[in-house]
Order: sequence, then structure tokens, then C-alpha cells
Amino acid sequence: MAPQNPNPNGSGYVTPDSLEYPSNAPVHPTAARRTVPVVVQSQNTSYSDAHITAKFEYRGAHVTEQGGFIQVTPTVEKFEFQTQRKVSKTGLMMIGLGGNNGTTMTATIIANRHNISWRSKEGIHTPNYIGSLVRASTMRLGTDPITGKDFNIPISDVLPMVHPNDLVIGGWDISGLPLDKAMYRAQVLDYDLQRQVAPHMSGIHPMPSIYYPDFIAANQSDRADNLIPGQDKQVHLERIRADIREFKAANGLDRVIVVWTANTERYAEIIPGVNDTSANLLNAIKASHSEVSPSTVFAVASILEGAPFINGAPQNTFVPGCIELAEKHRSFIGGDDLKSGQTKVKSVLAEFLVNAGIKPRSIASYNHLGNNDGKNLSSSAQFKSKEISKSSVVDDMVDANHLLFKPADKAAGEKKGEHPDHLVVIKYVPSVGDSKRAIDEYYSEILMNGRSTINIFNECEDSLLAAPLILDLTLLAELLTRVTYRREGEAEFQPLYSVLSLLSYMLKAPLVKPGTDVVNALSRQRNALEQFLKACLGLQNESDLLLNTRIW
Repeated sequence: MAPQNPNPNGSGYVTPDSLEYPSNAPVHPTAARRTVPVVVQSQNTSYSDAHITAKFEYRGAHVTEQGGFIQVTPTVEKFEFQTQRKVSKTGLMMIGLGGNNGTTMTATIIANRHNISWRSKEGIHTPNYIGSLVRASTMRLGTDPITGKDFNIPISDVLPMVHPNDLVIGGWDISGLPLDKAMYRAQVLDYDLQRQVAPHMSGIHPMPSIYYPDFIAANQSDRADNLIPGQDKQVHLERIRADIREFKAANGLDRVIVVWTANTERYAEIIPGVNDTSANLLNAIKASHSEVSPSTVFAVASILEGAPFINGAPQNTFVPGCIELAEKHRSFIGGDDLKSGQTKVKSVLAEFLVNAGIKPRSIASYNHLGNNDGKNLSSSAQFKSKEISKSSVVDDMVDANHLLFKPADKAAGEKKGEHPDHLVVIKYVPSVGDSKRAIDEYYSEILMNGRSTINIFNECEDSLLAAPLILDLTLLAELLTRVTYRREGEAEFQPLYSVLSLLSYMLKAPLVKPGTDVVNALSRQRNALEQFLKACLGLQNESDLLLNTRIW
């Protein structure tokens, strides 16, 4: 019997070319435009055409141990926050624009901007921003007074934020391929999507970048065909600064955010007189010192141009002199290393174990991947940077529980207390491409010397997890440039501190103000961000105690 023709109105079977894409397809909720603004009815919050001004009481506690008892003194510090309501016209400049993350981010924005549908073997798909904290997650604003149920809204709706479709994309890469060809090389997105966004990307060419072979793996040299000439690092600095200025002017931008999403570098050596102060660092750049990395040159250029700089890789871009320079210029910086899959799970699971009174004895993490990041990390010096950022993710949780882990004996000169054995392995396997495999073993001590082992196998498309983080870092960094504050008794509002630790949720090795504690626990990082957004509206954080609906 002859097979039935599934396309009775035509002469043959249904083929991809004979199917039409949906016209006027609905926009995915994660890409929708903000339509319902939040208005706080309170004497603590006021609105003008230009600003949202909010008073906020930060409640904490001072704790001391003395005389055989622990003394707790509740504290209240009063702040006033002012947020500009007008969203900046914003450009995103990526270092590594032609890499997997850069091309995936650019194609995603273009597909959403033009509402481009595409077809895979599973059917027709519409563009979205799934994976973005800002665009695809919600937060609890309060409770509905009638039903008593939680009222949750998209994080993007809490305060005025840039819509990602409006971002202007540019950047640098040591490879000169136009972005359509770089996207094909990356092999991340479905081909039918690539085919449709390619005409929009073919005209985007990465600007020449800087290439110091000592800082990245030798196996990257075949890509290095798009370079700012010469070895003079001061000339390189001035060229990058000019690129930022010209990109901003050419596109009529109010703000440029610069994100490092290029290859992982080796750690730069911290040398007194070279990169320990801002003055020494600037002099080291003038002298083209060998320990000034490409990422630090980009960071310094961004700081001097007033463009927030985010380090999405694990190297120590922010040497002490770079942080000091940002403080002096009141420029914003954030880092380090995008926290996408395995490390994010690790921060959650380690927190669960320690908070449950279970003692992790060892955490062993194995990865293999086949994208260019994996190729670069096959070099031992670059892998060391990644190993450091991945290994520090449980430190604050361990340090918080002295019942399970013996703290350092400072009197005996110990710098670090008891800590789980922590092993990180990354291997380059070209055939798996961007689809990274991660295996974790959590080996823990339980009651009466018992043992518990948790094994996790995780497979993910690396760049499809990383790109939304770049988006979140950009949108939140832009927002934070529009927030100023003053303490009670101060006359003038001032910008936030230069190191944007509120971005820690997206980063493996959070950069914080020198002398303050690093928070790696994912729930604390998320809570801090939510509470800050509420503080900008004059809302006290409504705890999970839920006294308004129940008395326990």
C-alpha cells in the first residue's frame, strides 16, 4: 500500500521549506515589555518625574563574646535611596565577542528583538530569555490582602530596567571573523535559528583586541588574527579607551557596560611596586610590564572611561591597584567568573549539607567539554585560575559552622581552619562541543561516624547557561549606576561603592570590598539582591515568618 500523502493540497510530503513560520507569534513572557509599574503607597517613598526616593531602615545586630556570655545589641541604620527612573540607552561591549558566549548572547538578543521563530526536530520554537534571573524569575513582593496568598512579580518589574532587546552590541576579539561566521564556528544554536539571524550578524565585526601570548594557552594562537599592533601596553590602553568612547558616541549611548567573556588567563603575579597600587599599576602599563594582563588593561580602560567592567572569567583581573583605581574614579567593577551550572549547584548543595548539620568530608568535581574554553583550559596555567574560582565556593559555609569544622587557630599562626578536601578536574574532549559533562561526588560524615555519598551527573550546553548571566550582569550593573544613597545626617547622595558585590549571584568567586567577608551561599546572594531592590522602594524585607497570616 502506498503511504498516504500528509500534504493533500500539494504534490508531495511536508518539507521544511513548505512549512510556514507563525506570523505575529506572541512574544514570550521573558521578552515582554514592562507594562505594570510598582507604586508604593507609603510616607517613606516618593516619586518625581526623575527619581524614586525611598527611606529605609537597615536592622542588624552587633555581637560580642565577653565575660562568659554572648552579648547581642540590635542596631538600626537609616538610609535614603534615590533611583533615576529614566533608563539609560545602554551598550554592551564584550571582550570575546566572537566566542561562544558572545555570539550566543548577540544571536539571542537579535532573535528576541525580531521575534524570530525557528524549527528543530522537535518543532517550532519562539525566542526567549529563559535562564535570566532578571527576565525569567520572580520575587515575592508581599501578600494579597483578600486571598492572603503571596504576590510575586518579575524581577525586571520591580524597578525601571533596560530591556535586553534595546541593548546595542559591540566589542573586541582576537579573531576577526564576522559574527555570523563566528556563530557557525561555535556550533551552539540550532542551525535554522543561525540561518535566520545570520543576516543580522554578518555586518558585526569584532574590533581588534590585545593578545599577550603568555597569559592564555598557546593553542589559541591560530585565532589571533585581529590584533591591535605592537607591544606597547600604554598604546593598547589608549586604543581601548578610544574604542569605548567612539562606540558610545556612534550609537548615541548614555552608558556602556564592558564584560570580559574571552579566554581564561593565567593568574598575574602580585608584585609590590608593579600592581599593588593604582599609581604603580598605571606606571606598569606605561612600562609595558610583563605582569599586566590583557584583562587588566581592559579593566583599567573601562574604569578611566567610567564604564562598568565585569570580569566573567576566573583570573585575577582586579589586582589591588585596579581596585584602588576604581575606588578613586568611583567607577564600577564586578567579578569574577560566570557561575552557570556545576558551581551554582555546588553552592546550593554545600549550603544544604552544612545547614543540615552534615559534615562534607570531600567534594570532587570532574568536567569535560569540547568548546574553545575547554581547549584553553587544557593548559595548566589557565586551568589553575579556574580551579581557584571553583574551589572557593564553599568557604563561607564551612567557616560559618565551627561545630563541624575546626576554625583556624590564629594564635598558632594558622591561616585556614579545617576544610573539606576539594578536587576540581577539567578535561578537553572536542567531540562533545559546547555540551559540558560534569560529575560531582559529595562524601560526608553523618551520625556516629556514618558516611553518606551523593553523586550528581549534570549535562548542559555551556554557553546557553552563560549567556543569560552576561545579560543579568549587564542589566543589573546599568541599574546600579542609577542608584545613589545617603545615610541619616548626610546632605548629599553618593554613588554605590565601586565593587558591585550585589552581582555575586552570577559569579563563582565574588569580588567584595577589601576587608569584608565573601558570601558564596546562593540563597544569601539572592536574598541580598531582593532586599536591595525592595530597599530602593522603601519596603522592609518581609520575612518567611509570615506573622501577618499565621501565628506559629
